[in-house]
Amino acid sequence: MSSLVILGCGDVGPIHGPVSGYNALAKPTLEKADIRFAQVERVYSERGSLQVHSGDSHSRVSPDMASIFSESGFDVVSVASNHAMDWGEDALLDTIDLFKKRGIRAIGAGRNLAEAREPAVIERNGTRVAFLAYCSVLREGYAAGPNKAGVAPLRIHTYYESAEYQAGMPPRVVTVPYDEDLAGVLEDIKAAKQAANVVVVSLHWGLHFIPRAIADYQPRVANAVFEAGADLILGHHAHVPKAIGVHRGKACFYSVSNFMMSAPAFSPQQAKAFEKRYGVQMDPDYPHLPYGTDAKRSLIAKAVVNRKGIERVSFLPVLIDKQLRPEVLRAGDARFDDMVRYMDWASEGFDRRFRVDGDEVVVEAAQG
Repeated sequence: MSSLVILGCGDVGPIHGPVSGYNALAKPTLEKADIRFAQVERVYSERGSLQVHSGDSHSRVSPDMASIFSESGFDVVSVASNHAMDWGEDALLDTIDLFKKRGIRAIGAGRNLAEAREPAVIERNGTRVAFLAYCSVLREGYAAGPNKAGVAPLRIHTYYESAEYQAGMPPRVVTVPYDEDLAGVLEDIKAAKQAANVVVVSLHWGLHFIPRAIADYQPRVANAVFEAGADLILGHHAHVPKAIGVHRGKACFYSVSNFMMSAPAFSPQQAKAFEKRYGVQMDPDYPHLPYGTDAKRSLIAKAVVNRKGIERVSFLPVLIDKQLRPEVLRAGDARFDDMVRYMDWASEGFDRRFRVDGDEVVVEAAQG
């Protein structure tokens, strides 16, 4: 039975040109895959207006900057991000249409909720792989509706529970998925499993910038997603690598971090405010990767699959260089070993075992 290789990459969306240089070191690795996936962090349009409650004015860039996806060979991308509607419906729909013209399947957003939830099914070597994407970090009004453009939602309620009898002590933060959103996600997965051999779910979720921090809703959602029939979870949004956990025998990458990104440099005042809020320092060697000192760490999720499902899951350690080019590291390189140690540290508390095999790190269950 023939197999195929899926490579899942992190956030892509540099705002600085030329874009042709970003993939120079990683392209040989990407070319070896049968299916390549990435997360889209910008909208590509000259239309729209900045929403007053959006976070970043630089989330819209010129459509020609989208060439980075074509040049890197990506086959399917998620546009289900917290920035997808920063410039309104027109900019989002322009982005989706642009990817379609480039022959790239865009998932996780659309002209209405049904379109946003529609999977991309790609067939290679007789194996059908379905990709779905959702976002848990949406601003008000960004979610798609029955007759409204937007993002496929997996929204989260946040509650603050008293954890002590003493007034003024920090509360326990409780996070719970919206029942209707989670039900829709699970329904989509079950339907996709009927149409494909393998189902990959991309989730834009969690807590950004802070190493190791995982919100309590995330493992709960992961278990439900796998129980519904998904085979692999690719997490994004955090801008740093997060845990890898094995749930029900299947791998969840809570965050694969940045891949090809750039952003405006922080002023000294902004850097101090960032550190105070998140407890994370900026890296002076990476002024245009302003997400903290671990933002240069990355990884590529790798899955070998066939018609019966997942054969093997691993990750390729990656380090982004000072020119913001992701470099796939090789065994024997001290930076490779450092990244394996980092991922082991980031994954404490989750069921997993990492085993180096050649230039990749195999992900297995430690229990059972």
